[in-house]
Amino acid sequence: MCGIVGAIAQRDVAEILLEGLRRLEYRGYDSAGLAVC
Repeated sequence: MCGIVGAIAQRDVAEILLEGLRRLEYRGYDSAGLAVC
């Protein structure tokens, strides 16, 4: 299974994205990533 989390905001979104990854963790531990531009 897979899941995608995204966020667009004027403030730092890294914590939002990390929380999204934590919530998707039960789907599998094979890989996870975070890109902030």
